[in-house]
Amino acid sequence: MKRLTSSQIKELGLNFTEEEADTTIRMIETDDMRRTYQPRPPHSHKGTMGHALLVSGQYGMAGATILAAKACMRSGVGKLTVHTAGRNNDILQCSVPEAILSHDTSECRITGAIPTADFNAMAIGPGIGTHEETAGALLRFLYNDCKRLVLDADALNLLAIHPDWLKLLPQGTILTPHPKELERLLGKCDNADDRLRKALNATRQYHIYIILKGHHSLICTPEGYVFVNPTGNAGMATAGSGDVLTGIVCGLLTRGYQPLDAAIMGTFLHGLAGDIACEQWGEESLTASDIINALGEAYKRIDKKH
Repeated sequence: MKRLTSSQIKELGLNFTEEEADTTIRMIETDDMRRTYQPRPPHSHKGTMGHALLVSGQYGMAGATILAAKACMRSGVGKLTVHTAGRNNDILQCSVPEAILSHDTSECRITGAIPTADFNAMAIGPGIGTHEETAGALLRFLYNDCKRLVLDADALNLLAIHPDWLKLLPQGTILTPHPKELERLLGKCDNADDRLRKALNATRQYHIYIILKGHHSLICTPEGYVFVNPTGNAGMATAGSGDVLTGIVCGLLTRGYQPLDAAIMGTFLHGLAGDIACEQWGEESLTASDIINALGEAYKRIDKKH
């Protein structure tokens, strides 16, 4: 990991001194990702590549579910189960035929939890809404044995409504808020420096990881370290991009990456795929689906064989 210069620290909007940053903040490099990358064993099968669970999608928000599910599959998982509202069945069966569907008893929203013991990792949040019944379902999932967990979007908004539930998060849980979601969760922030310090305090207090999304996304750890992601571009400021990140990180956790490695590599891959997609479509025309479609090339660029 590369040390940051004083100009790079200022570019991030931080008031950290160069000495403080030297012990706290590092820039991720491609060679770091090449060392982290775990190639698929030649004799692997879907049963050895992990089984992911995605809890996503009230009726009318199936798009978020499709994006997260496709990104998770593109990240290399062996199997994916999607727990979603019953009325999302047809569009998901057609759009993500590789996924197994688990229908909630409600046709329109997530109202209940399913057993999680058989899944290697799970993600909750894209498009689930903040209905009271959905909050109850999230609470029941948190009481289940969630080995490795990613929370995004409305799962974060529900935690903001019920802040005491932060204490229920399994150690190593990964949160992926954009700045507004972080403010709802941890309180109003005056600037980027304040936002980062609040995120670091939360990671220490709850023993979790936070991917603070932005122009240079920041991965905050319980040990007080910050890893700056160098990949990505302004074209990724588009609806669904965050759902893609959730799917990627969940996929890496499912594959067996440790939470810190999944958070760092997932963020790097997400941005790199966005950069590759930008080479073809440009920033103005980039969509979240383009990021998913570029994931294969992103993997190839960090694979030592290519």
